[in-house]
Amino acid sequence: MAVTIAFCNQKGGVGKTTTAVNTGAYLASMGQRVLMIDLDPQANATSGLGFPHGHDTISLYHCLAEGKNPKEAIVHTRVKNLDLLPSSIDLAGAAVELINAPSREFKLFEVVQAIAPDYDFILIDCPPSVGILTINGLVAAQHLIIPVQCEYYALEGLSQLLKTIELVREHISPTISVMGAVLTMFDKRNKLSQEVANEVRKNFPAHVFESVIPRSVYLAEAPSHGKTIAEYKWWSHGGMAYKNLAQEILALNTQ
Repeated sequence: MAVTIAFCNQKGGVGKTTTAVNTGAYLASMGQRVLMIDLDPQANATSGLGFPHGHDTISLYHCLAEGKNPKEAIVHTRVKNLDLLPSSIDLAGAAVELINAPSREFKLFEVVQAIAPDYDFILIDCPPSVGILTINGLVAAQHLIIPVQCEYYALEGLSQLLKTIELVREHISPTISVMGAVLTMFDKRNKLSQEVANEVRKNFPAHVFESVIPRSVYLAEAPSHGKTIAEYKWWSHGGMAYKNLAQEILALNTQ
């Protein structure tokens, strides 16, 4: 049965999708069967893995809103062992359609349960907000990874996100745990980056991963080619950092 991890931060632009996609690619390269679920209507994980997002293909929207079998929507990526349950712009409508649906917080959980036996890891890229879609992601996941950008406002909103997680744990899904925070967009030349990293390590009430993701032109370029960093520039600092992160996650789940 798959280990299910949601990548979540209500603040946008923190490297959440980049972290989810590249972690998935490296876990797949290590022989793990991985499914990437793109829960964000912006569909950046979908396009970053080389798939256009339009109205004409079955996507996660059809699974959540119309009860389609997720196995009909899953596509194989170029990365061996890495599959994708794609998003589409229609998914924004699902957030509205789910409001009055019975058991609305459990729609993604039901999707995940149908496919969990086929994978070792299921990674969920949540939207950068705390709405019904993100709540679905938290309920469907066993673990949570929070990317934290090494910039001044990084810690703002983090405590609010942790309160939301606590509410989900209290009222809906008592078993979800925070696997850890990942420091992203780290610039070793910038004193502020080091200060923020130290602050997160000192104050974050859960695990902080040893792997730190650097600010990197190659990481920014890779999605425009529809590639993961493992395919695009695996030898780069960003590529090595995500490889190390995947190894840490694998080690945490084999202890």
